[in-house]
Formats: sequence, C-alpha cells, structure tokens
Amino acid sequence: MEQRVRVFSIRQFTLRPLAWGDAVVLLGVAVLVYVGVRLALATPAVIHGPAISLSPRALPLYAGLSLARMGVAYLLSLFFSLVYGYLAAYNRRAEKILLPLLDVLQSIPILSFLPVVMLSLRAILPQHVAAELASVALIFTSQAWNLTFAWYQALTTIPKELREASTIFRFNGWLRLKTLELPFGAISLTWNSMVSWAGGWFFLMAAEIFTVGQRDFRLPGLGAYLSEAARQANLHALALGIGTLILLIIAMDQLVWRPLLAWSDRFSLELVESENPSTSWFYETLRASRVVESLGRHLLSPLSEHLDRALLRRFPAAVATAPEKAGTSLAVYPAAVLGGMGLLYGAGLAGDMLLKVPLAEWGAIGVGLVATLLRVAAALAIALAWTTPIGVAIGTNRRLAIWLQPLVQIVASVPATALFPVFLLLVLHLPGGLNLAALLLMLMGTQWYLLFNIIAGASAIPQDLKYTAALLQLNRWQRWITLILPALFPYIITGAITAGGGAWNASIVAEYVTFGGRTRQTIGIGALIAQATATGDYPLLLAATLAMILTVVAINRLVWRRFYRLAEERFRME
Repeated sequence: MEQRVRVFSIRQFTLRPLAWGDAVVLLGVAVLVYVGVRLALATPAVIHGPAISLSPRALPLYAGLSLARMGVAYLLSLFFSLVYGYLAAYNRRAEKILLPLLDVLQSIPILSFLPVVMLSLRAILPQHVAAELASVALIFTSQAWNLTFAWYQALTTIPKELREASTIFRFNGWLRLKTLELPFGAISLTWNSMVSWAGGWFFLMAAEIFTVGQRDFRLPGLGAYLSEAARQANLHALALGIGTLILLIIAMDQLVWRPLLAWSDRFSLELVESENPSTSWFYETLRASRVVESLGRHLLSPLSEHLDRALLRRFPAAVATAPEKAGTSLAVYPAAVLGGMGLLYGAGLAGDMLLKVPLAEWGAIGVGLVATLLRVAAALAIALAWTTPIGVAIGTNRRLAIWLQPLVQIVASVPATALFPVFLLLVLHLPGGLNLAALLLMLMGTQWYLLFNIIAGASAIPQDLKYTAALLQLNRWQRWITLILPALFPYIITGAITAGGGAWNASIVAEYVTFGGRTRQTIGIGALIAQATATGDYPLLLAATLAMILTVVAINRLVWRRFYRLAEERFRME
C-alpha cells in the first residue's frame, strides 16, 4: 500500500500531440454541422404542434410517453457505449479515431443545436417522426458519453492477474466479456446509468417543449404538460405534473436502480464480504419468488447455455487479448478516397461560411472562451470539493446510502433550468450578478456526474483493503492518501471529463437568459452561441461552436487523457 503514496510521477506527464485522427474527426464534425444548418433553412415557416391537455386523466399517458422515450434512448446509449468503449479500449488503430471522436461528441453543445437538429430532421421527415427522433437523439447525447467513458475506464483498469487468468482458461471474446469485463464494470455502469437517467430528464423536458417562432415541435409528455401548466398559470396542474415526475423518479429508484445496485454488489473486487452490503426489498422479493426462480431455471439458463455453446463454436478458444485489426482491405481505399473528397468539399463550404465572420467577432470568441473556461474550472473545483467527501460517505456507509441515495437521485433529476429563475432573483443584485448565477447553473449541471462516479468508486473499494488499513492503524489522513484517493482516481477522472462537458454545455443557457421580459447576458462562449442561435447568425454559430469543440478537445487530450493513462498504468486494483 506504500507504493500507492508515490503514484504521481513526473515522467507520466508526457505531451501527446494531436494525431491525424483528430483532424479527420474535427473536419467531419464541421461538415456535419454545416449540413445541418443548410437543411434547417429548408424547413416550413409555420408548423402546428399537438394540443396539450391539462386534465389529470392525461397524466398517466404523458408519463408513459416520457418514460418510453427515456427508455429507448437509454437502451441505445448502453448498446452504443458497450460497443464503442470496447473498440476504443482494445483496438489501437480504432482508438486513434474513436477517442478523438468521443472527445468531440461529448463537447458539442447540443442545447444550442437543438433547433438545427429539429429543423434539419423536419426538412426530410414528417413532423411527428422528426420530433420523436430529435427527442431520443437529445436524450441519447446526455446519457451515452459518460456511460462510454465509464466502460472504457473499466476495461482499461482490469487487474492484470484477472486477464492472465482468462488467458490461462483460454476464454474467447464472449466468455471474457461475460465473466470478466461486464462483471468488473457492473458497479461503475450502474451508477453512471443512474446519473445518465437523471440527466436525461432535463433534455427530455427541453425536447418536449421545443418551439422556434411559429414552428411548434412540442411532444405530448410530462415536459409539455408542465410547460403548458406554467404558461396558463395553473398551479394545480403544475403541482400534479411535478408530483408525477417525483413519483416516477422514486419508482425508478425503488424498482430499478436500487435492485441493480444490490445485484451489482456481488461483483465487488474483494476477498471478504462487505459488512453492509447493498440491499433492496424489491430485489429480495424477486429472489424469493418461485415464479422468477422457475423462469430462470427453465428459460433463462437454457438460453444462456445455448448462446454460450453457439458462440464457442463460432469463436473457438482463444487468448484473452483483444485482436488488432488485420491488414487493411483493398476495398477500403476507394471508400476512403471518396469520403476524403466529400470531407474536403464540405470543409470548403464550411470554410466559406467561416470567412463571413468579422475579425471583431473572432476576438469576442477568444475572450468568451477564456471567460467560460474560468467558470468551468471554478465549477469543477467547487463540485470536486463537496462531492468527494459526500460521495465517499454514501459509497462506504450503506445505512447512510439508504436515506441519501433516493434524495440525491430526486434532486439530480430535477431540471436545473427550472430553478434558474430563483437563482436570478437571489443574485442579480449582488456583486457579480449574472456571472454568479451562471456559475451556479453550471455547477448544477456538473456536480452530479462527479458525485455518482465517486459513489461508484467508493462502493468498489474492496473490504479486505479496508480491514488492512484498520490493522495498520492508519489515521484518517493516511487512509485517504494511501487507499481512498488512489481507489477513486479513475472514477474522478471519468466524472471530471463528463462533468466538464456538461459545464460547457450548460454555459449556453447560463450566460444568455431571458428574464422578466429582458435578455441578459454575460461574457462567454455560451452567450455567443445562444445569441447566434436566437438571431439566426449561422456563420457566428458555426465559428463559436467549432471554437468550443476545439477547446474542449484540447483540454481532454492534453489534460484528461494523460490522467486516464496514469489511472490505467498506476491505479489498478491489483
């Protein structure tokens, strides 16, 4: 354990230059943004949305529709994360493209591009289909990236002795995934699923109430119900809608997340059983059910065995290391040439649009980047200061978790923008004014990613290491330095990356607000993006968005990626 004290070695921090994959990814994103902007210009000027009923009888249907959109987006996010993270962790050639792409994707300010996404889909699809796809896509962007980072972090920090054991037993890829990789990442994936689901509520609400001028893209759901109740000042309907949302959150916690936490506790990497394992009344009820037992014995177990045999025949026993790609097929070169030509053509069009941005606006973009970067750094520092002790307390004290976990889940699920007017009323007349309010909103969009990852990391600390620390009579400070912080390090990095992306995204609604019939804004790249979206200044929108993406990618590559390597090389539980 003394080796863990001296983990911060200067030689670990070598600069990793930008590769050709970064250039290809950034070029592709610029072209994609440009295509979306061009499609948005072809949308009809007037679009009529559905009528939203405020009758209490409509609430079950609206709640079911919202829950269905969240469920579809989550399943897509989970599937995407498993495939994407696996390729990025094991295939070095694919990693050169996938990791830069993931950095770019999680840094795209999707809130500012909701109008572009919605309008471009409406230009090629029927209104209802376009609105539903846009809502699922928006929720997907709030759920997928942190799940992917968590899965990638789990795969790159699996103890070497466990990999060696899978090699000795000659597990093929399927058995390695089933018996080693998924169990090892189960705790992290469960906690990140909870924060993904909580964050999805905010984006769902934004998608269900979306309108642009005379274009009404609202969807029947809880978000539209709450928005309509607020517009009509119907306090009774507003209370019913908020109560329904809270009931859904509590039901998900009791019927889904808490049982999953109790189930995933079996995968803790420890030699002795935890003193206070996770519990769930619903999970224990299912385990005691004869119907569930019979279903598992007569249906699920035979299906699992049949799948194992089929995949073992298809992929016979092999070494556990993930294979690299074989030599490049000749058919790839024509496709690469055509794709490169398309990218260059699109880049030329996007560059032509960027040339329309005046020099003064480029200067404002630079100043805005610095201002927003300072707010993001402050939000991360404040979030890390309070989430680390609270997350460790919840993750290591099961009794405390029983009471605090549902409360945290409810508070994290409340859309931050719903409380923003309250913050404005409180701080607009204080020194700092909107700057302080923007920092608070960015903090609310940041802290939950860190908290849930830290809880996951604290929950995964082996009980035998805790006993060892107690036998060595380490004081509280020594225990934090030699055990807790090293164990949390990979989880903190994962949470910081996704929290940073959330803070940059939140800057768009934090730095440019309409309140009391007046538009208020502060200096920042988020304010520039929001202003360009509101005024239809597409050249400025493209320039500011690409500047934000480049900044976030550079930070991820020069700072967070090196910490990821440090976690992979020095902070394994082995």
